Amino acid sequence: MTWKNLFDKQECEETIVRISKLTPETQPNWGKMNVSQMLAHCNVAYETIYTDKHPKPKGIKKILIKLLAKNTIVGPKPYKKNGPTSPVFKISDERDFEKEKNNLIANIRKTQELGADYFDGKESFAIGPLTHSEWNTLFSKHLDHHLQQFGV
Repeated sequence: MTWKNLFDKQECEETIVRISKLTPETQPNWGKMNVSQMLAHCNVAYETIYTDKHPKPKGIKKILIKLLAKNTIVGPKPYKKNGPTSPVFKISDERDFEKEKNNLIANIRKTQELGADYFDGKESFAIGPLTHSEWNTLFSKHLDHHLQQFGV
């Protein structure tokens, strides 16, 4: 499957339009998270790049994640509904909808503005260096999965 190129300004903005259709009342088609929790969950992917907020897996744990999860994360197949997620991505507390939505949009725009070259060979949080294409798949596939989850 081909994913939106979020390094392209137009395709990035198309994804932001989808996010802008969400409201605090938007209900999921599957899963346990509410819309604010989903936005916070999506922000974690960017927080692992732009902040030191989350401790990185080390040693054998990082090796296992790379061996067992890399193809699922950056491969072409869509995520399955109700699939497993890393503990760092689990959001169970209540979150502020507007804050999380605005943070997500800012993170997506920042990533697009930094561009593909910035990400080519950049080390990911848990699975080692990725190509710019793998980074795009990671971002695009994850966002698309959750925006479909909430019907936008």
